[in-house]
Amino acid sequence: MINFKQKIAEEIAKEISMSQEEIYGYIEVPTDEKMGDFSFPCFKLAKSLKKAPQMIAEELKQKLTFEEEIIQKIEVVNGYLNFYIEPKAFVATTLTELSEKQEDYGKSKEGNGKNIVIDYSAPNIAKPFHIGHLRSTVIGGAIYKIYGFLGYHCTGVNHLGDYGTQFGKLIEGYKRWGEEYQIEENPIDELTKIYVRINNLCKEDETVLEACRDNFKKLEEGDPYCVEIWNKFRELSLKEFQKVYDLLQITFDSWNGEAFYSDKMSEVVEILKEKNLLKSSEGAMVVDLSEKEMPPCIIEKTNGSTTYATRDLAAILYRARTYDFYKALYVTSYEQILHFKQVFETAKNLNLDEKYTDNLVHIPFGMIQLKEGKMSTREGNVIKLEDLLNEAISRVMKIMEEKNPNLEKKEEIAKKIGIGAVIFNDLYNSRIKDEIFDWDTMLNFNGETGPYMQYIYVRTKSLLEKAEYMPNIEDINFAKLEDEASIRVVKLLYGFQDILKQAAEKYEPYILARYLIRLAQSFSSFYNENKILGEEKQVQDARLYLTYSVGLVLKVGANLLGIQMPDRM
Repeated sequence: MINFKQKIAEEIAKEISMSQEEIYGYIEVPTDEKMGDFSFPCFKLAKSLKKAPQMIAEELKQKLTFEEEIIQKIEVVNGYLNFYIEPKAFVATTLTELSEKQEDYGKSKEGNGKNIVIDYSAPNIAKPFHIGHLRSTVIGGAIYKIYGFLGYHCTGVNHLGDYGTQFGKLIEGYKRWGEEYQIEENPIDELTKIYVRINNLCKEDETVLEACRDNFKKLEEGDPYCVEIWNKFRELSLKEFQKVYDLLQITFDSWNGEAFYSDKMSEVVEILKEKNLLKSSEGAMVVDLSEKEMPPCIIEKTNGSTTYATRDLAAILYRARTYDFYKALYVTSYEQILHFKQVFETAKNLNLDEKYTDNLVHIPFGMIQLKEGKMSTREGNVIKLEDLLNEAISRVMKIMEEKNPNLEKKEEIAKKIGIGAVIFNDLYNSRIKDEIFDWDTMLNFNGETGPYMQYIYVRTKSLLEKAEYMPNIEDINFAKLEDEASIRVVKLLYGFQDILKQAAEKYEPYILARYLIRLAQSFSSFYNENKILGEEKQVQDARLYLTYSVGLVLKVGANLLGIQMPDRM
């Protein structure tokens, strides 16, 4: 496929003393299509050339020549050099590439030989896998898929919350009341009841809290009874969690949780001791980060037990050695921004190469909130993720029973639409924004939603089925797709790989989600303005091929977000 941006950068580089790579980085795609397809801001040259940007742009316009017939016109507007690509060149290069690559369209090899470790989901053992875990799971899952599509070797890690003081509490609760609860039959709900009960008792009685802390210390030291109960909690929890992962079609390459690092933390402590970085503070051992204007990083608590930070530092050592990562990504809520700043700063002292410590990336996201406010496991007011996903499927089934009762495989389709709606709703806005959970918005088939995107995909499939044939790319007359509505669709298709690169570079799946809505909307406009079936053969073939191309990219893009497309709805 012709890289028009590259071609423009090559020609500009011949006329100015700036590297082609730097020029390429400055070239923009204007938000207003009336301002061209690509734009080069000449402000970047004003200081070195000692000329006004407008004058530089005018001079460049006169000098630039393109051997291939790819530029329709060049215009100067307020110091910007705006390039308009020949419509036929856009259509030919895009549809030809699509026909060659099919479902590999947009793929690249830029990540070949580079390992990415992505830490996401990470629910807590023996607690509900609730709506609050949705964001890390689907954002991380999308980033995993997008990076993989761009050629990186990805390792998805589910860093389970299977260690810490809360297990001391659960063990204490189990000791006291275990026989009162049906843990084998309904593990998460029953363990949650125990947790809420013991937590309330801890608030009332400091000695109970001390007993809980002591239990965790025993767990760390390998006490057989505590280890046996902990293993039971972990196995029962994972079985429950897997039901949610199966619904979301999320997979992991590693399930090493916090407990995996229990025998690896001593090395962290020893390294920090050798460097005289551990200091006593109110009975705890900490690394002083005051020079970085941060609170100290606590490595050992007053009772000698370790912390989240100790385990995260041990994980960094392990992941660097095991995966030789190009980047290690951590997908967690913005509540942990300070924690990761402290951990990443402390990790610089672990005798690791800078290529590792400079490429630790925290990817924070906002919270999901119910209309009633924030959730808390301690207070027991959470919505289980499995229940929420099943509710989404049930609501879609009800809509389909009303609108299309004779549809075949309704259950399978409802599953794709319901779960797709939940995922898309989560990924449609910038991850850092808080999200208020709203069924009416999420399941709207006409808004900027997952069901709308799926509906447009189904429409492309329906048109191809009605045509009863698929035209060959060799038979397509590209000149038949030069009307405004068609070109708008083609330009969006052309930009698909660039969208994927932006989403990866910024760790923002919403860039892809919003692109898919724009593509769906532009196809809807194309469909409303152009008759597809029953036109003259060359026109019909060209429009059918464009229809097929839109469906293909919608499906590929949706799959990268973790959303399956139904063939009917």
